[in-house]
Amino acid sequence: MTIAADTPSGRVRPVQKWLAVWAVALAAVLALAVFRGHLAWAVNYPADHVVPIADWVSAIMTWMKVNLSWFTRSITTILGVPLDFALDLLAKNFKIGHGLEATVLPRLSWVGVVIAAFLAGHAAGGRRLGYLVGGCFLYIALFGQWTSAMLTLALIAIAVPFCILTGLFLGIWAWRRPWAERLLVAPALDLMQTIPTFAYLIPMLLLFGNSPVSAMIATAIFATPPMVRATMLGLSRVPVEIGEFSEMAGCTARQKLWRVLLPSARPTLMVGVNQVIMLALNMVIIASMIGAGGLGYDVLLALRALKVGEAMEAGLAIVALAIALDRLSQAMARRQALGHVHVEGDAGLLQRYPRLALAIAVLAATTLAGLFIPAFAEVPKAITFTTAPAWKAAVTWVTINFFDAIEVFRVTLILYVLNPVRAFCEGFPWLGAVFLLGLAGYQLAGARLAILIAALTAFCAVTGLWEKTMATVYLCGISAFVACLIGIPLGLMASRSDRFEKIITPIIDTLQVLPSFCFIIPVVMLFRVGDVTAMIATVAFAVVPAIRYTNHGIRQVPPGLIEAAVVSGCTRRQTFWKVQLPLALPEIMLGINQTILMALAMIIICAMIGTRDLGQEVFIALSKADSGRGIVAGLAIAFIGIIADRLFSAWSARARAKL
Repeated sequence: MTIAADTPSGRVRPVQKWLAVWAVALAAVLALAVFRGHLAWAVNYPADHVVPIADWVSAIMTWMKVNLSWFTRSITTILGVPLDFALDLLAKNFKIGHGLEATVLPRLSWVGVVIAAFLAGHAAGGRRLGYLVGGCFLYIALFGQWTSAMLTLALIAIAVPFCILTGLFLGIWAWRRPWAERLLVAPALDLMQTIPTFAYLIPMLLLFGNSPVSAMIATAIFATPPMVRATMLGLSRVPVEIGEFSEMAGCTARQKLWRVLLPSARPTLMVGVNQVIMLALNMVIIASMIGAGGLGYDVLLALRALKVGEAMEAGLAIVALAIALDRLSQAMARRQALGHVHVEGDAGLLQRYPRLALAIAVLAATTLAGLFIPAFAEVPKAITFTTAPAWKAAVTWVTINFFDAIEVFRVTLILYVLNPVRAFCEGFPWLGAVFLLGLAGYQLAGARLAILIAALTAFCAVTGLWEKTMATVYLCGISAFVACLIGIPLGLMASRSDRFEKIITPIIDTLQVLPSFCFIIPVVMLFRVGDVTAMIATVAFAVVPAIRYTNHGIRQVPPGLIEAAVVSGCTRRQTFWKVQLPLALPEIMLGINQTILMALAMIIICAMIGTRDLGQEVFIALSKADSGRGIVAGLAIAFIGIIADRLFSAWSARARAKL
């Protein structure tokens, strides 16, 4: 694009005006950095002017704990009933009575659960999916992770329905009240989806104690937003004609909603259910730190003790459970989209849901058999095996044979990349950052966005967290940059080659379902703790959106435009660079936005392996049950995500408007 000095009317073009504005702004910030000795207050926020928001939040939480303990105890008691039932049904045994006279009823047989998983997969997606889902559960049993996996599954089984119902009703309310969606629901969802998982644990720990109920409540709150968004999106996509037809047929407003609109939006709602399940699984693993138990607790203990093999086995069990739940929920969503219906009328349970009836019968029969055959009640140790020694031996072999190469890579990355960027970010003037980010917001979307971004940036400074905020920005920025540097070219290759797309799609699908813990384990084995480990794990976690959105953006360019370019004499390379890539740019930018948000989420979890940033603040606050410190640090992290999201969304909107 060529920028002329003047337009025919003699006025300077807007692009050239903004170039001049940015040149002046950057020069001002540079002067601020050069003369930091005279303007120290504008470079490092004065410690005696820090606003004690953390103390205020701690006081509020203490008051709530003292005065609302009756309420929190009531909630714990009520929610503990279904949770205890699920835990007894899947992971423990039912105990009726007390002492020696107590009657013990067995939990569901592991054999029955594996068969029921196969039947569920077969019903949702055919025999192939049935073997996959049943095989995942069988894998968990054979590797001796059954009880821990069932503890995790029990928490998900109670939290997910709560998330679905809450998200459904909130989504309906926001869809019916656009003002509520704009002023209340959308900002709340943005905040909930950008606050780090650790920050959810602190108030739950303080109010509800160290228990599975606390973990379940934190999981339910964290996993609800996708269902709210899916409900609003699904209802808004229902054709207007369908609603008008229902009114003409004499439906009341309630009948129109529940019998017409929601069934029409069912495919989108099922996508929301899939996202709820995966987020709930991810959060349950994190919530092991406040009493959830299960696979996440096993991973946490193994990491703390540096038991590589045990951590890897528990991590692979998490992967198996995640793949089974993800594929099963996706298959159910596809069935809804294709409009599969059940037999209605006077048909009984066997005719309407034959596989469900068979699964219940199998569970009942195998559980009863467990009373007489111990192999049905507990996984026999004779058929279980462990790969922990093999993992430990593999890591030892790699460390011995490639230690020099790994150490050279790690030290070089620290000395010549990470440390310089960290020093630059931590020394950046807080007032300059507020000014430049506000200016970017004003250029992209006007004064409203500029004020919002400037206020959120200033919050990180006035709360005394500027240095740790910039440490988070530095590590998140480098990780997101490397993820885009890897992901965008891979996405471009996938868009231009169907064969390569078939190869890379299963890989990114697998990466997408892995809980965040699982990315840390193999990297810690080789690179120990520190920023390099955090960066590599974050790149692996955040690279998926860059690949997926780039591939989708290129492939969704209308074929007619490509044909027009070819007819005009463009070569394949010219068509790609002049037509496909510019039209796919908004989609690619959306992928970059998602990559940044995922990198930010992972960086916070990496506080467990030695990073020194806002994630560490939240982690320390969790260990000390300091609610104010943890919540303020969590808000600072959320504001970083909101700033990145708003700027990239505005940038993408401008690009789409130009197209």
